[in-house]
Amino acid sequence: MKRLLVLLLFLFFGLSIKAQIAPEKYWIQFTDKNETPYFINKPEDFLSERAIQRRLDYGIAIDEYDIPVNPAYLEAVAATGATLLHPSKWLNGVTVEVNDQSVLQAIKALDFVQSTSNLEDEPIKQKIKDDVFLNDEYVTSVDVNSYDSYYGYAAPQIEQLNGAELHELGFYGQGIWIGVCDGGFSYVDKHEAFVSMYDENRFLGARDFVYKNGDVYNESSHGTSCLGLMAANVPNKYVGTAPQASYYLCRTENVKSENVIEEYNWVSAAEFLDSLGVDVISTSLGYVYFDNHQWDHVYSDLDGNTCVITKGSEIACSKGILCVTSAGNDGSTSFPYISAPADGENVLTIGAVGTNGVRANFSSVGPTYDGRVKPDLMALGKGTAVVMAGEGEYYNNGNGTSFACPVLAGMAACLWQANRSSTATEIRDALRKSGNMTVPDNNYGYGIPDFMKALDYLFWEKNSGFVINSAFSVFPNPSNGNVKVLLKIEGNAEAKVYNQIGKLLYCNDINMYNSNGLDDFLSNVDRGVYLINIISSEKNITTKFIKY
Repeated sequence: MKRLLVLLLFLFFGLSIKAQIAPEKYWIQFTDKNETPYFINKPEDFLSERAIQRRLDYGIAIDEYDIPVNPAYLEAVAATGATLLHPSKWLNGVTVEVNDQSVLQAIKALDFVQSTSNLEDEPIKQKIKDDVFLNDEYVTSVDVNSYDSYYGYAAPQIEQLNGAELHELGFYGQGIWIGVCDGGFSYVDKHEAFVSMYDENRFLGARDFVYKNGDVYNESSHGTSCLGLMAANVPNKYVGTAPQASYYLCRTENVKSENVIEEYNWVSAAEFLDSLGVDVISTSLGYVYFDNHQWDHVYSDLDGNTCVITKGSEIACSKGILCVTSAGNDGSTSFPYISAPADGENVLTIGAVGTNGVRANFSSVGPTYDGRVKPDLMALGKGTAVVMAGEGEYYNNGNGTSFACPVLAGMAACLWQANRSSTATEIRDALRKSGNMTVPDNNYGYGIPDFMKALDYLFWEKNSGFVINSAFSVFPNPSNGNVKVLLKIEGNAEAKVYNQIGKLLYCNDINMYNSNGLDDFLSNVDRGVYLINIISSEKNITTKFIKY
């Protein structure tokens, strides 16, 4: 009898211990946001001033998506014994960790719980992920021959997009906030490439959505390399595409495994970034296959509104954020299609080319399941110079659409800085129209964008009512010094000068014999793009002037 009792006790405690050491993560879907303490007409309770201003600037209504999850619902779930991870107001639910099935049953019994879904358990197999790069991305030695300009190693990826000219106009991303979602950012707080980001207070913060209260700097340098393509600023050695933008870092990807919860992590991070007021989210991640294959996405899921991370991306876009994501690295496999969230209709999906402009064979292709062209654009993702983790001067060449994505995202931030009155949609569309593909296809999308063409497109789109006339000219144009105006009009005219967002900067009379006031003004303006409008009794003349 004693032996039987001991055996029963062993079995009882053994089962209890097993439950305790094998916690699982679940998504808890709520039915509603009833009786919430938050209200649409009081957005300051749940959105930052900058986030509210973005909505005002671009005519975006504050709606039900903006209302946080009911805190009473979260408290009730926590009271069951579950560990709360990350709520999502856009999806109206919360991710939790439970280590006892009785806790899950208690959650299901709550009248405001619609459903529960298992998101992460012990993986069937450990997904092999390099601790430096994800998927098929890899590095080789850096080409020291590119160490020959202000951009240093990074020159090829910027010059391919005609980005240097945009920078020369003074648009380096100042005032633009970029959120970066990735698998880790090791050595970002120590590498020379990011010193100016910290010294100039352009580091906005970091948050871990994988490990509760985790440290984003202690695992994976994939995010380090992706961030460096935008934020690095070591003149004559390595300068990124948006070296004066501000950055917030989010770890959403668990590089040790691949589980559906990572898509939910991303959505929680994106809505957090939205509430802060970020302008751009750069995501060098994509999901098709998981450790537990029952969760794998199939082609029909890539329709722009099925995958959780794609749904979140589309909501982020609707909030006025420019979402830029990598196409994926499966182009040479039996399933060559783009991954989620690259299938999003309003997501700017980026494929990879080499320095010769030819698509890298690994770069994933379209179309989406519902027949839309993807990727949208291409950037350098084969032989891309990247920052490597370390405290010193670590740089290498890397391959992957993960790198093409931030190369373009950073330049897009600079373009938006030059056109702050433009919406994220207008920025995206201008970049598509500036691509080198006359007819878009599912290998290249709209091709490699020319950022100066995109700047011109946005400039004249905003001023389509003006007509250029040779009776008025400014030279030299572009100019970096003294300017002379030539007017071929009889009598007096009124001269007006506007900046990129249409603000009147100068207004005075001018005639063909005296343009000194306008000459002096244009000779001393700051770098930028300006619109000069000359109005006489018979003519209305407009020209663009660039100061660099």
